[in-house]
Amino acid sequence: MAARQDLSAHVALVTGASRGIGAAVALALAEAGAAVAVNYRERAEAAEAVVARVKAGGGRATAVAADVSQAAAVAAMVEQVASALGPIDILVNNAGVAIVRGVDDLTEDDFDRTIAVNLKSAFLCTQAVLPMMRARQWGRIVNISSGAARGAGAIGVHYNASKAGMEGLTRGYAARLVKEGITVNAVAPSLIATDMMGGRTDLARNIPLGRMGQAEEVAQAVAMVLGNDYMTGQTIVLNGGMAFI
Repeated sequence: MAARQDLSAHVALVTGASRGIGAAVALALAEAGAAVAVNYRERAEAAEAVVARVKAGGGRATAVAADVSQAAAVAAMVEQVASALGPIDILVNNAGVAIVRGVDDLTEDDFDRTIAVNLKSAFLCTQAVLPMMRARQWGRIVNISSGAARGAGAIGVHYNASKAGMEGLTRGYAARLVKEGITVNAVAPSLIATDMMGGRTDLARNIPLGRMGQAEEVAQAVAMVLGNDYMTGQTIVLNGGMAFI
């Protein structure tokens, strides 16, 4: 059995971490010893609750508000985290929106907002933390994608495009940063039981495993990626054995 991963020398920033997958990832990284910055946009109370859980377990954490689709907000967030916890060397780009729209109902504003929050934010946050990772010659970036990057999905073509773009961003950064000790990978879950799914447990009928995935299972995959020095540019798929939908 592999030894428990030790991240006690590292500082992690998890975007969109006040609930769901982001919160589960933040808690898992803290359990492994990392100091964790819990980013949120509106849910301050929920983010502080995640921080409180980390601190109750003896860890270090801080909540930081920022709209990660805005460059100035990202720059201020990264500076705040570095001041509170130290230089960031683990980044989990999890922030996202899922605006359900049919082809005929989709507006330009829906499309632009989805791309900004789901894809542009990953670019902005990655660019902002790279100097700190390069200074250490070590970094881990994990982008939370989706099965919708390769399949039709249930949200809309705008969401498909944002997640496919995220995986392209993953491969592009990975190829260019590997020689600097920085790995970039993606984790692509499908049908995870979070608020974003709106209680659609009926969708479990599409999953051979017979149930929806759990946020903690996504967090396990993120932790696995962090511990592998040789893996970069890859997408880890979590879908309970189903074809992409």
